[in-house]
Amino acid sequence: MQTTTTRIAGMMATALFLTACGSKPPETGYNDQPQPYQVTALTPAPAVINIDYPATVRGKQNIEIRPKVDGYVQQILADEGATVKKGQLLFRIQAPQYEQEVLTAMAAVKSAEAGVNTAAMQVKKVQPLVKKEIVSNYELESAQLALQAKEAELAQAKASLQNARVNVGYTTIYSPADGIIGTLPYKIGSLVSSNSPEPLTTLSDISTVHVYFSFNEKQLLDLTGQDTGKSLDEKIHSLPPVQLILANGNAYPEKGRIETTGGLINTETGAISMRAAFSNTAGLIRSGSSAVIRITQPVNDALVVPAKATFELQGKKFVYTVDTAGVTRSREIAVKEFTAGDSFIITGGVKRGEKIVTEGVGSLKEGMKIKPVLQPVTTASR
Repeated sequence: MQTTTTRIAGMMATALFLTACGSKPPETGYNDQPQPYQVTALTPAPAVINIDYPATVRGKQNIEIRPKVDGYVQQILADEGATVKKGQLLFRIQAPQYEQEVLTAMAAVKSAEAGVNTAAMQVKKVQPLVKKEIVSNYELESAQLALQAKEAELAQAKASLQNARVNVGYTTIYSPADGIIGTLPYKIGSLVSSNSPEPLTTLSDISTVHVYFSFNEKQLLDLTGQDTGKSLDEKIHSLPPVQLILANGNAYPEKGRIETTGGLINTETGAISMRAAFSNTAGLIRSGSSAVIRITQPVNDALVVPAKATFELQGKKFVYTVDTAGVTRSREIAVKEFTAGDSFIITGGVKRGEKIVTEGVGSLKEGMKIKPVLQPVTTASR
């Protein structure tokens, strides 16, 4: 019995010893070691800023095609979205009243011609009688004036005929230029007139498209303020080619140029209108499209910091610098309004040669000691 009790007590003592040993934390000292963080030294280098502006696209010219006469749509000879050439027949308007006016005017011309012939015969009849002094010269003058009146009536009748024929000509409508046919709000049989609320269609000449966008005053001065000796027009035309980003996010393959700027700055928005032109021989861009104008602006000797190396506090941007002892310090920085790819261009707060942390800034604290791992800085355009 005593032997059994002694054995149980020994087992309990052994269990307590093992439990006590298992609850003791390992003494590795790992948390006291500085952790490695990637850092980069700020070095001036060329960079490119791509500045994007929302834009709208318009054809070189958008022509509203309206009827000049009243009538019914008889034929539509071009479908919506069709490409047409200058002089191509597009519509026929049924307007029989104008054909009737032509017939009436032709009859009036014939009547006037007969009147002229009769008056001319009277002049010929009176002339020899005046020479023989059978009748007075007054009779000849009266006959000549009557002839002039009939000739005037004939001229007026011919003008009326010409006007009637012009009106008939308006019943056939031809394309005034090369372009793309827009929507067709009126179908065959619709009554149309020059006062109709909508045009028969809109013809868009999109061989060249005009892209409209806006700068604010500061952006315009920043972009054009480098060559102080030139006029604004010269500065506009000397700007580098611009790129068009389509609605699907793809870049249009051909570059365009800024052609002109508006004469006034909008006092409500502070914006000034700009226009760029792009060749569109393939017809890929359509009038009315939405797009983005991208302007490339090179920056020499830029200090570039990756966006992931920055953090914000109360609307200000900060980075962590590292001194020679590996201790971090937060530093407020000033950056350009537009980014260079996924990086910021620094304009103040740090200087060349200083090292900043580029990875894991969310886990850093002020005065924290780290193990810097130097990495080269990479830049990219947006």
